[in-house]
Amino acid sequence: MVKSIKEKLKFLKHQEIIDFNTIGLKEGIWILAIPMILELVLESVFSLVDLYFVGHLPNSHLAIQIIGFTESINTIIYSIAVGFSVGVSALVSISIGEKKLKKTGKIVIQALAIACIISLFISFIGYFFAEKIFTTLSVSPQAIAYGISYPKIIFSNSIFILLLFLINGIFRGIGNPLLAMKSLWIANGFNLILCPILINGWLFIPAMGIEGAGWATVIGRAVGVGYQLYSLYRIRKSLGFDRNRFQLHFPIIKSITQIAFPGVLQYVLASMSWIYLSQLIAKGGGEYGSAGFQIAVRVMLFFILPIWGLSNAVATLTGQYLGAQHLKRIKILTKIVLKYTILLCLGITIINFIFAENISLFFTNNAQTIVQAKEAMKIISLGYVAYGISMIANNLFNGASNTKIPTLINFLGFWVFQIPIAYYVMELQNWSYETVIWLVPITETLLCGLYLLFRKQLVLKGNPLGI
Repeated sequence: MVKSIKEKLKFLKHQEIIDFNTIGLKEGIWILAIPMILELVLESVFSLVDLYFVGHLPNSHLAIQIIGFTESINTIIYSIAVGFSVGVSALVSISIGEKKLKKTGKIVIQALAIACIISLFISFIGYFFAEKIFTTLSVSPQAIAYGISYPKIIFSNSIFILLLFLINGIFRGIGNPLLAMKSLWIANGFNLILCPILINGWLFIPAMGIEGAGWATVIGRAVGVGYQLYSLYRIRKSLGFDRNRFQLHFPIIKSITQIAFPGVLQYVLASMSWIYLSQLIAKGGGEYGSAGFQIAVRVMLFFILPIWGLSNAVATLTGQYLGAQHLKRIKILTKIVLKYTILLCLGITIINFIFAENISLFFTNNAQTIVQAKEAMKIISLGYVAYGISMIANNLFNGASNTKIPTLINFLGFWVFQIPIAYYVMELQNWSYETVIWLVPITETLLCGLYLLFRKQLVLKGNPLGI
């Protein structure tokens, strides 16, 4: 019998597909969560590495603004990728719980086909309309002139973003997060090595500045996707692949779309809200206020990753338990993970309050940007606990293939509350842009309350959980 988490991870390393109904509940949480946390930390490292290296270039405030807004817009691409990943992961994990591997193979093929088609559209829009998009979002003309090539490089290679998220969702659905983690280790390793070389130049390679940061990120992601595709090919028999699977199967495409579309929408609603807030802050706080806010947001996304990892584990376990009709396990799972989440978020909040200035200094040496980043970081951190609880509740619904409730909650929180209030205080009342930053923790608290209000709507196979 395997006795420890470390031994379980070693066991997991040699498996291709894991049915977590055969593993202890707490062990299952951490076996999934630890690799998922590391995976997400590494995904976040992409933008943090770029931000670090360009933050020490001349005109760093312009570079930080460009990268920050690129990542804000990228969240729409992430939303599409994560939304489809959520839907596909739910279908895959349920089929694993039901022990229908042939169905799993069909789902994977259809998902890959959808991702490739979507990425072509995104790349076209992103490359040819990048400058117009940035101008519309009130990015300063100086910043656009300085680095518009960076978002063009990132957006035109969106296929690697979509596939990286989607295939990792498949790996999580089959209960093998180690494959997802490895792909991002490889991708980030290449990005970390290439970033300083391409930005500053080395030997026969000329210095490319902010463009070098873009190409380092794209190359890193492309290598990571290459590893993912190799891994899928290697475990193809376990996934139920055969020649007949490599065909479009429209009933499955319809099932994926029905689950994924609300999933995509729930993340797009949140992403568009962040972009709108960034636009208001750029108008009200200028280049330094905007750069400071972008640093604070990147730091928030980095520190919240352990909770995101836990919530992804909840989604996978919920799907597999649902497929096997182990509903009691889902109730116990929820209570355990919420306890972990609250403790982690309290710790993260304290770290942000005490070390806000030190963290800001890591990203830039510009005194005005540091002041703005420090204040924004402290304000945003007040919503960490509520944000963490909402993330767990969100993926509990998503893992059960109920993506409509989280979509409704995001619509109410962001588009009925946050955006109208932000518009009123900034555009109509001309209040300080810091007021908009305060809306971040306030909105997260509202979302948390809405999840508690809607928790009775979680119904699995006709049985209300009563969480």
